[in-house]
Amino acid sequence: MSKFKGGDMIVALTNLPHYEVTNKKIKLKRAFPGDKEEILNFVHENFQANWTYEVEQSLMQSPGKCFIATEEGKLLGFACYDASAKGFFGPIGVLTSERGKNIGTLLLLRTLESMREYGYGYAIIGWVSEAEQFYRKTVSAEYIKNGEPENSIYSNLIFMK
Repeated sequence: MSKFKGGDMIVALTNLPHYEVTNKKIKLKRAFPGDKEEILNFVHENFQANWTYEVEQSLMQSPGKCFIATEEGKLLGFACYDASAKGFFGPIGVLTSERGKNIGTLLLLRTLESMREYGYGYAIIGWVSEAEQFYRKTVSAEYIKNGEPENSIYSNLIFMK
């Protein structure tokens, strides 16, 4: 039995649900590298500090593999892919004050759509624990057999040794 909660999930990208931004004040777009400092500060201040490095990795790829949601110039959330490893979705984060407004769903679907456009058939959602039901409900994700952190790419982390 794993001493770490959760594991990797997988989602097929061939049949993603349709999405539409209904709140016209919310802008969903690929992050611009010139906004790197603001985005990294946002991630560091509001989410797990170690996500900052993964977000930076996704921002600096060409094309960038990070999407952001804004409202009137204010960052509300982000989602990335190919940050930890090729074919991996995440991290994703939405401000606590903005949750329940469909922003996480929009970011998830737009990012997975980009992965599909990039040529991926499946996405791995890395080290899922609390968000399991969100991924199951939104994109029919399922846990990968033996996908616990100590059996995945996360086994390379220093603290996993």
